Amino acid sequence: MSQQDRQPRVVVRRADRPGDLGWVVMAHGEVYDQQFGWDTDFEALVARIVADYATDHDPSREAAWIAEVDGARVGCVFCVADGEPGVAKLRILLVTPAARGLGVGTRLVETCVAFARAADYRQVTLWTNDVLVSARRIYAAAGFVLTDEERHHSFGHDLVGQNWALDLRQRPAVSSAGAGDRP
Repeated sequence: MSQQDRQPRVVVRRADRPGDLGWVVMAHGEVYDQQFGWDTDFEALVARIVADYATDHDPSREAAWIAEVDGARVGCVFCVADGEPGVAKLRILLVTPAARGLGVGTRLVETCVAFARAADYRQVTLWTNDVLVSARRIYAAAGFVLTDEERHHSFGHDLVGQNWALDLRQRPAVSSAGAGDRP
């Protein structure tokens, strides 16, 4: 088999290696600047989310994952507890442009949702912006429902923020993509 015919090896693993958390912040800053022109306020928001996770997370209720393609980091997602009992938040999903179209985003969201279900959450919520069309498609395909939206000015732009929710008490959808650490 030639190098061109070889399928990329996609792995989703825990974000537990040195450099993983720093990569999450850096990649968000670079990708959102390149794609949307968002300023460093967005990178600061991601840095706060990552710092909160790094310094004070409950491993039985919260986790973060890195997606790799052929050993290189290309994506991430976090599952953290919300202030409301029984509710988890899906945070800072990212797939780098070079890895899009490989099912990485779907795998990351499925991994996050499976973890939340196993941790006995009843609901997963998330906040996103309407310009993130591909991510919103992944959320909808996973069963998330748009609950509300509101215009705001953030990251140097006028945006429409959206809140989405997934009821975990419903039966999980069957998917062809696996979750966890399988290649």
